[in-house]
Amino acid sequence: MDWDEFSHWGQHISRWAANYHKTLADRPVRAQTTPGDIAAQLLAAPPDKGEPMEAILADFERIVMPGITHWQHPRFFAYFPANAAPPSMLAEMLVTTIAAQCMLWQTSPAATEIEGVMVDWLRQALGLPDGMTGVIQDSASSATLSAVLTMRERATGFSGNREGLNGKGSLRIYCSDQVHSSIDRACWVAGIGQDNLVKLPTQGDTFAIDPDRLEAAIQDDIAAGHVPAGIIAITGGTGVGACDDLIAVADIAQKFDLYSHLDAAWAGSAMICPEFRQTFWPGAERYDSIVFNPHKWLGAQFDCAIQFLRDAAPQLNTLKIEPEYLKTTGAEVTNYSEWTIPLGRRFRALKIWFLLRSYGLEDLRARIRNHVAWAQELAQQIKAMEGFEITTGPILSLFSFRCPGDDDMQQRLVDALNTDGRIYLTQGLFEGRKIIRFQVGQFDTTRDDVLMAAKVIGDVWEKIR
Repeated sequence: MDWDEFSHWGQHISRWAANYHKTLADRPVRAQTTPGDIAAQLLAAPPDKGEPMEAILADFERIVMPGITHWQHPRFFAYFPANAAPPSMLAEMLVTTIAAQCMLWQTSPAATEIEGVMVDWLRQALGLPDGMTGVIQDSASSATLSAVLTMRERATGFSGNREGLNGKGSLRIYCSDQVHSSIDRACWVAGIGQDNLVKLPTQGDTFAIDPDRLEAAIQDDIAAGHVPAGIIAITGGTGVGACDDLIAVADIAQKFDLYSHLDAAWAGSAMICPEFRQTFWPGAERYDSIVFNPHKWLGAQFDCAIQFLRDAAPQLNTLKIEPEYLKTTGAEVTNYSEWTIPLGRRFRALKIWFLLRSYGLEDLRARIRNHVAWAQELAQQIKAMEGFEITTGPILSLFSFRCPGDDDMQQRLVDALNTDGRIYLTQGLFEGRKIIRFQVGQFDTTRDDVLMAAKVIGDVWEKIR
């Protein structure tokens, strides 16, 4: 393909993309294929000769699109969103075109310097204090792993990377039983082990970790000869939106000199609204590490996670490795590859710059406030349906419910709703019972889209009851 052909097909794909988004609401949200359908349509071996783009794009429509679950659909209410606002997509087109590998300042100074400023813009937007720095990661999972590795190294006197963990004792990390599975995986990868991730029960309407149980667990571990390494708190947990008492947890971390990490992957975006900070954010500034994902609720195209650091030195001491071919001469600069696990880095900051300049914080705040209000309104409608139960009330824009019947009936309803195609939901577990999760967060969803869910749930329920 030459560059004239590239221009032609680029324009074609741009027009296709605009039409796709304009007509998304007419498509079923979840892919309606069965396992193996897509693979069966692909050649068993790679082609020896090139094919024209017309044929490739025709097969894209015929083979790929039926197997796509539409994450940008206005009635995507499953998981958490992975939004992609138009300015963010345009920025990604430019990033893909430039195709820079932004591992060091010198490999693309603009990428490094814009990243530093964008992290600071978002620090200000979330009401975090001056002096907090940070880095753009691919996802919250990577940020959490970075924090857990830092906990490990700090607890071992920064000797684990060099000497291994033999003889270092049982390093212990503490969290609630509502944390995301990425915390478990981080403990696996860091060599700490599942058995040393101490999950504690929650309490109250926000399902917060019990501070007394947390402190007692740390004291018991010290008495048993274990090595407490860190605490992970959450604001807006994935299951039901659990939110820890951040001040109480920070007090305990300070008392025992433990490294603290706050997982605000989803709910962190809502902290651009000052009124939500009053409930969900007090004490956040005391955490050594905080992660939130602009790709979940702010409209930045996946992938994009911000990890704020109260002091970058411990993470740099954990992750920085500098062979001769990566050394930078001359004036002191920031090389963000030293702050993260991957060496290679994409120019993720550009989409944040485009997004914030295009919408401004006020527009983004309005969207989040609408989502929260509409989720509360829908929860009341579902509560009024005969036999239905709100199992966990709205925390920001996330709530859960049950239909009449046992756990199998909850799954039947979820499956039937997703086969119907008008909305997309997922199931979960809470207090040993299966629940149906509902979250509002797709960037362009409307009140009508959200409230339509009550009618769809009622229609489908009448068919399967």
